[in-house]
Amino acid sequence: MSDASSRPPGPPRRKRSARFIEIAAAAGVSTATVNRVLNERGSVSAATRARVVAAAKQLGVPRLLPDPRHGLTRFDVVLADSPTPYFRRLDRALQRSAQTLDPRILIHRHHVDADDVARVQAALTRPGHRRDGLIVALHDSEVVREALRSQIERGVPVATLMSGIGDVPGLHYAGIDNHHAGRTAGHFIGRLARGPGRVLLLTNSLDYRAHVERMQGATEVLAERHPQLACSAPVTCLDDPDRCQIELRQALAQAQRDQVPLVGLYHSGAGSAGIAAVLQRLTPAHRPVWIGHEISDEHRNLVRLGLMDLVIDQDPDGQVATSLHHLLHATGYVEQPAPGEPNEFRLFCAENLGRHAYLDHEAGA
Repeated sequence: MSDASSRPPGPPRRKRSARFIEIAAAAGVSTATVNRVLNERGSVSAATRARVVAAAKQLGVPRLLPDPRHGLTRFDVVLADSPTPYFRRLDRALQRSAQTLDPRILIHRHHVDADDVARVQAALTRPGHRRDGLIVALHDSEVVREALRSQIERGVPVATLMSGIGDVPGLHYAGIDNHHAGRTAGHFIGRLARGPGRVLLLTNSLDYRAHVERMQGATEVLAERHPQLACSAPVTCLDDPDRCQIELRQALAQAQRDQVPLVGLYHSGAGSAGIAAVLQRLTPAHRPVWIGHEISDEHRNLVRLGLMDLVIDQDPDGQVATSLHHLLHATGYVEQPAPGEPNEFRLFCAENLGRHAYLDHEAGA
């Protein structure tokens, strides 16, 4: 009987390659989907294809893997229909970015009335083509939440700009930290106010989480660090210059009656022309510190005139770049994921204003 130990060693056993079931588990799809992707059979969304190919690479599948970028990739962008400079700059940033993308990537922009629930729901859930990614700039509502959940459950990567949307797992936020933007406004009002007095808070609509967070941030920091300043409750002006003008006039009249000066003004939305019309009639010594949002041709002029002291800007180009980065990563065009932190906001004062036009033939802010 021969000694087994004397036998020559056989060839080294090959490491078993990952099976479809393991790739499917790693990618969060079925084995049938893995089969369709790796053998290039049937229609699979760009995001799902990218996940399967990435999982196969990670598991070391010893075969030539298909290019995850197959055919045309279509990204939808659904924006609230708004004439404000921020939304107009956002739209132009999307147009510029579209021109720099791979020719196989198409961006479809949709402007909807944010208060028309049926149109918003249709734009979010019933595209007229295969959708590979979605970017939204809408206010938070249960209709929007449910629609975005349904898209993410179908494997569509989704990013939101400007304002966060609550309770949507998997949603990528590409906006600024609005709470800290509000705290920044409160910080500078506290430091620049000419003395004790009142601070008027004006906003667009508290249906937008962004405006809620800005108001909360400003109120918090003023209460924490500047107890000599009394904040009003946020007043909704819906980006209407006339309403802004009326509210500021009323606040100044009340301050005069109470003999408590209005020393600060924070406006988180648009409608600045109405505010400027009131402040122009006051002497510099009696004007409140005014902090607003979004750099524009109008706001740059107001800062230069000394009416507005500071502008907090969301940087629409940066938001668009981050949101597209998220979709491009999800669909296999770039390997590195988008940053997980909110975009940084920018501050503009009289000493760092640019000279180029932000918008041609600009309407009121």
